[in-house]
Amino acid sequence: MKLSGIKVVDLSQFLPGPHLSMMMADHGADVVMIEPPTGEPTRAVGLKTDGESIWFRNIGRGKKSLSLNLKHPEAKEALLKLMDSADVVIEAFRPGVVDRLGIGYDVVSARNPGVVYCSISAYGQTGPKRLNAAHDLSIQADSGLVAVNEGADGEPASPGVPCADMASSLMALSGILMALYARHTSGKGDYLDISMQDTLVAWTPNVMGPVFAENRAPVVKDERSWGGSAMYQVYKTKDGRHLTLGGSETKFAYNLLVALNREDLYPLCQELPGPVQRPVVEFFKETFLTKTLAEWTEWFKDVNVCWAPVRDLYEAMQEEHLAVREMVVKDSEGKSHLGVPIKFAQEPGKPDFARPKQGEHNTELLADLGYDDAAIAKMVEEGGVIS
Repeated sequence: MKLSGIKVVDLSQFLPGPHLSMMMADHGADVVMIEPPTGEPTRAVGLKTDGESIWFRNIGRGKKSLSLNLKHPEAKEALLKLMDSADVVIEAFRPGVVDRLGIGYDVVSARNPGVVYCSISAYGQTGPKRLNAAHDLSIQADSGLVAVNEGADGEPASPGVPCADMASSLMALSGILMALYARHTSGKGDYLDISMQDTLVAWTPNVMGPVFAENRAPVVKDERSWGGSAMYQVYKTKDGRHLTLGGSETKFAYNLLVALNREDLYPLCQELPGPVQRPVVEFFKETFLTKTLAEWTEWFKDVNVCWAPVRDLYEAMQEEHLAVREMVVKDSEGKSHLGVPIKFAQEPGKPDFARPKQGEHNTELLADLGYDDAAIAKMVEEGGVIS
């Protein structure tokens, strides 16, 4: 596989870093997750099957677990020895923590010049907010994204997807792969400062018109993506379900309005999003209330329009298309997993569905680093290694 032979040491927890390292494991990387004495927190978060959380199942697969108390000197030295042969190190502590622990980039790269060291934090390693605590919702709120996630009542609502977490996961993966590619020429690694806020802000080029062109906040209900376009909306159906129109291109508006015998409304869809398109929005609202979602699903088969039913998360995961795409897959025990989204024709990713117990690979990994049974037992007894 593409990343076979790449060694990753991951000290991060929760979602951005663990998801990133799991994607690397799916494509052949050898990933060691460093768990604190209390374990990876997501082991205990949310619903479980057979004592294992669904969250951990979908970020912990294919990894080895080494559980260390980094306040113990020998445990810290063991980690540094492990990092000596690592291609990639991932951490997500607050800025400055790894330096205080003595495992920061300067220390690690002095021992291993080829290491690609990635720090993921809420606000980055520099700037006045660098030490602020924040998870996904706070980052989305602070970056203007909660404000535009406006409900029909005009009030901001909690986002349904952890975009800041996932954006930083993907940006970090991109940066790591760039650095590994450059290392082939230079022989040197690099340091990545990945900010959740930076990555989320970078996802907004399509909605920055009012901010950059007119120095104002957008009027949410008038913007193309958030309600200003009749062809980019959520509409209710007769049975209380919903459907979406998701393509603002005028050809789709023409096709739909002709099919509904209201070609006269087409000129309004050629105007900019906003109040001018409200008559079309109202027409669609009235029209889609005349049939059930199942009836509209059948009706749309003959109309070339970007549309989709609003499915709940369970319905969506039963979709045949996702099964064909292997995005919902089952392991040998019949448990469901999210699949591998990066699909290569050659050397495709292959998830290893084994998930480690906390500290499962302590002895194996420490022995590989040169520790004998007595040394390992001593670290366990002193609380440096958690078994």
